[in-house]
Amino acid sequence: MKFINQFWLLQILFAAAIFGCGRSKDSVNPGKGPFVVKDFNALANFSTGKSDTIRLSLDYSGAFQNGFEIPSVRQAEGGKFQFLFSIQNNTGKPARFRYKIHYQNETYKFNEFESDGEFNPLAHENFYGSWDDTTSGFRLTEPIPADGEFHAIADSFRIVGNPRFERKCFDQGVNQRWKRNPRVGNYAFNIIVATEQAYDELPITAIHFNKLDSTGYTNPTFFYSKYNDNPTQGISFVSSPKTLKVDARPDPGAGVYTNPYYFPGIDISSMGNDNCGTSERIYMDAAFEQFINNVDKSMRFENIPVVRDVMGVDYTQTDYNWDKAFYRRDETVSVLPGVAKYPCETVSADPVTRSITMRNPGTREGIWKKESVGIRTRHGFTYGKYRLKCKLTELLNKNNVWNGLTNAIWLLAQPPGGEWNQRRSCDNTGYMETYWGGDNDKRVPLISYSEIDFEILKATPYCPSYDYPPLVKNPIGDARNSDKWNVGTSSDLKQFADKITVACTNWDMACPQPAKFDVGCQEVTYEGKTFYSHRWTDKYRALSQKTYQSDDELFGSDFYYFEIDWRPTEIIWRIGPSPDKMRVVGYMNDQSTSIPNNQMTLIVTQEYHNTKWWPGSPFDQENLPFPSRDLIGKIYELVIE
Repeated sequence: MKFINQFWLLQILFAAAIFGCGRSKDSVNPGKGPFVVKDFNALANFSTGKSDTIRLSLDYSGAFQNGFEIPSVRQAEGGKFQFLFSIQNNTGKPARFRYKIHYQNETYKFNEFESDGEFNPLAHENFYGSWDDTTSGFRLTEPIPADGEFHAIADSFRIVGNPRFERKCFDQGVNQRWKRNPRVGNYAFNIIVATEQAYDELPITAIHFNKLDSTGYTNPTFFYSKYNDNPTQGISFVSSPKTLKVDARPDPGAGVYTNPYYFPGIDISSMGNDNCGTSERIYMDAAFEQFINNVDKSMRFENIPVVRDVMGVDYTQTDYNWDKAFYRRDETVSVLPGVAKYPCETVSADPVTRSITMRNPGTREGIWKKESVGIRTRHGFTYGKYRLKCKLTELLNKNNVWNGLTNAIWLLAQPPGGEWNQRRSCDNTGYMETYWGGDNDKRVPLISYSEIDFEILKATPYCPSYDYPPLVKNPIGDARNSDKWNVGTSSDLKQFADKITVACTNWDMACPQPAKFDVGCQEVTYEGKTFYSHRWTDKYRALSQKTYQSDDELFGSDFYYFEIDWRPTEIIWRIGPSPDKMRVVGYMNDQSTSIPNNQMTLIVTQEYHNTKWWPGSPFDQENLPFPSRDLIGKIYELVIE
């Protein structure tokens, strides 16, 4: 075997060491043709051991400004994958050949082929690329003699954001790669090799993956697959036996950034501490930021002026009934849910335990506040299996009375909004234009809003056979007759007294395009289990599934796992005590709801909802006391794979 010198002597020596062993597993393109390609190794500078799969976690260092680079300079010399392949020239005379590396995320993609073998237009959305500068075409080998021997070619590449140089991700001429971050999951690699003549006959969109024609981008896997077994046409499309598996593991202990956007008019530069704030280190390294819930007038509630230890054993259903029966409307306190006024007041990071603590602060009489708290990841992805290990606050006390909080784990469109992060077009009727608008909102073909939720609170499922509205008895303010004010729980709800509701929701913004889009209760089966979805009207922006779960199990233990598995054609919600003991609690697919395809970040909140959003709730937010002591939640780990 002879080497064609592409770079430098050390690279040649490296290639020789790799090709000296392990040929039995290498890919070979056999058959008669002007050349033969074999021994393609896409990840030659990484050892797979007994497996053909390399595993890498995304390097968060510097990724906030530049997006993720795979591998990073801390994972491989020069921050590149070295790849190798060899060519046998069968043309009968010395010749140069064109070649191009191709990678594609295989876990979160649309199949390139329709059932009839035609191109699937949704495969335009797949994440794939080549050289850092995707505007570059094929590279050219040195002249290879027709001597019957294989000659090795060595080169390098890396996986970066916005590999197709999509103009919507540019700002003032700069490619903001973080606007289309690499996806987690498995990557496959191919080498495309062509004779000079065959190369000259290729369409421009098959040479430059960033080019568009009248139908959009040319997906290389679809275009070049016809050359897999037909090298006689002067083109080979050869797959590497080595693959790459990428996951993301943002470190909760690296700090919490406080975004000045959430604190207008306040100089927060001197606020915070070593692990929370706006310092340069935290700005560059922190994978999480403090999240401030949006609050508008629709969230206002008229609350009883009572402060109690809502999680204490002394607060009972009888206390709740008394307060609800005997406080008049003119005695209530009109309040909105509160949010932190200053950075780092209610969130903190611990680099030792590598955790984040969230705190809903207690209050006292005269300072009437129910304050929500949350954190948000700073790096967005499209698709992924988000698995959170946490110990969020319990929602029911020992008397099964709700504390008023909703524990939420949710994905939300990455800010700022705009064309760069719009969802796929909803043809014909369109999406409802805004999140907050009512039924009179106009419909539009494109929006950037998307949201996928776990919302866990004391509420009632509506499907399949629960009565709506559920029979919640209202107490009557007659102190002489306890049966009138100290009402019992209806038999329908009593059996679920120690349960909270896990609501799994996809905000599809009422796009009616899916074939089975409908209102009311709808059935869907997944892995032999039936799930019941609910939508109020054809203009209602979300599809939800609700199930009863044990509060003690989810929030009474040291920690619990919550997982949102967001795929191109389906969403799966799972919970469990460990990653290997997860159970499905929600499932939706693209037959009944529009699955978002834009970039989102993960948010974890403990927030006070207005229960008017949840008709049939056995407890009203307005009749629950203000908390006298802090309610604590902890984030231990997030894995996105």
